[in-house]
Amino acid sequence: MAQRLAIDENNIRSLLPEERFQKLDYTLRNSNDESERWDAVWLTGEIAVEVNPNDLLFKKIADLFAFVLRYDDSIIVRHEVGYQIAGRNMRDKIPDLAWSALNDPSDLVRHESTECLGIIQADEEIETIKKAAKDPNKNVRDTALFVLKRMKRTKGKRFVPFTTSY
Repeated sequence: MAQRLAIDENNIRSLLPEERFQKLDYTLRNSNDESERWDAVWLTGEIAVEVNPNDLLFKKIADLFAFVLRYDDSIIVRHEVGYQIAGRNMRDKIPDLAWSALNDPSDLVRHESTECLGIIQADEEIETIKKAAKDPNKNVRDTALFVLKRMKRTKGKRFVPFTTSY
C-alpha cells in the first residue's frame, strides 16, 4: 500500500466508507483547525479511490470537495482540495475549478486550480485558462501558460487518474 499522508487520529480508516465520509464531512464543515481539515481532505480523497466513480458516495465526496474549494477559509485547505478534485478525476467539478482559477482571492489557490484544470485535461476550459494567463500574479500567469502548452502537447492522449491513495 502507498504511503498515506493524512494523520488518522480517530481511526477513521477503520470505519466503512459511508460512515467515514459522514465524520469527515462534519470535520470539513465544522472544525476550526485547518490542519485537521487538511487531513480530512486527504482522508476523504482516500474514500474516493475505494468507491466506484458512478457510486452516489463518489458524488457526495465531489460535492463536498466543491463546497470546501469555494468556502473554506484556509488557502492551504482550498489548495489541497483542488488537487484532490483533479487527482480523483471529478470531472463534474471542472466548473468549480474554473471559478476558483479566476476568482479565488488567493494566488496560491488560483495557481493550483489552474494547474488542476490541466491535470484533469479540461479542454472545455481553455478560455478560462487563457484568462488566468492574464492574472495579476506572475505565478498564476506562468502556471496558465504552462498548462496551455502542456494541453496542446497532450491533446487527445488519455488521462489516467490515480489508482491508489496516499
